[in-house]
Amino acid sequence: LQHSQQAIIQKLGKIEVDNIELGDKKLDKDLPEMHQRVADNLDSIVDILAYFADKTENFGNKNNVDALKEQEAINQVTGQ
Repeated sequence: LQHSQQAIIQKLGKIEVDNIELGDKKLDKDLPEMHQRVADNLDSIVDILAYFADKTENFGNKNNVDALKEQEAINQVTGQ
């Protein structure tokens, strides 16, 4: 998702540059605002991904998930 948003920002930037020669007033008006909204969305995506990673790590630590996975693997190997 993050990469898709970055690709959109790059594409909008290219359109802005190409529009320098074209000089379309609608593009002049709309593109900067669109670029800013997409950039803001990218910031929100980065924030939510970091928040989610932190929450899942804290959940794993709190509930000893790694140790439970190790014990499950041992049980499977030993047939328990």
